[in-house]
Amino acid sequence: MDTDKLRIALIGYGEVGGIFGAALAPKSQAVTAFDIRVTEDMRERATKDRVRLAASAADAVAGADLVISAVTASATRDAAASAVPAMRRGAFLLDVNSASPRTKADCGALADAAGARYVESAVMTSVPPYGIKVPMLLGGAHAEALAPTLAALGFSARVGASRLGVVSAIKMCRSVMIKGMEAIVIESLLAARRYGVEDEVIASLGETFPGIDWERQASYFWSRVVRHGKRRAEEMRESAHTVREAGLAPLMASAIAQRQQWVADLAAAGTFDGAGNDAAWREHADRIARDDRA
Repeated sequence: MDTDKLRIALIGYGEVGGIFGAALAPKSQAVTAFDIRVTEDMRERATKDRVRLAASAADAVAGADLVISAVTASATRDAAASAVPAMRRGAFLLDVNSASPRTKADCGALADAAGARYVESAVMTSVPPYGIKVPMLLGGAHAEALAPTLAALGFSARVGASRLGVVSAIKMCRSVMIKGMEAIVIESLLAARRYGVEDEVIASLGETFPGIDWERQASYFWSRVVRHGKRRAEEMRESAHTVREAGLAPLMASAIAQRQQWVADLAAAGTFDGAGNDAAWREHADRIARDDRA
């Protein structure tokens, strides 16, 4: 498929939007982005990647063939509401946000009312290591129609369901496990460090799960939450909605969101300033121990 005539809009120009914009600009006629909080880094990135920053969501999506929504989980519905009234009829709205099945269904209804074609996407792992080739599941009545275009643009996306909410349910239920492991490791090892028994705990984990390097895995979990705890907490609140929509009390999902948010609040307060992206989990734990706010 010839993609150089495609006009693409990004709603959200943070980490994910920036990665997608850089990859899509050389393959399409134009890429326009809107973010509710534009930073100087965003402006520099947009100039380098030949992405036009728009003054509003309506300005960004006007005339676009494909709109990609890549905002925080809590802003998913608002992003759709701001974009779809200005989209041309028949344009695709690809929603890559981590939101509950009901939220995705609501966004789909907004798009249908405006004559746009809504496709939900469940991004199945962290975007940065993969870039535009991050594995995605597509869902909704228009997923099959959009899939060839995404493939031509370089996405690694396959259709997972023709009904909205199914692939988001897969993503959200998976998130309870993945983000839950992060939260459990942080809480367990932080407590163990304070008792001075972390070496014994890690050794025991290694005996029980011999295929995992727990020192390395723990440091990876900590680094992800320190850097992206706010976004992860929002995603877990959406996971809690997903569990509740299934008729279950989201006991674990709600607790995971609280622990993720706790780390995010410490990061925002500067607790981890100066720690490198590859800092060991023990350094993060010691920084928390020295912080009166913790």
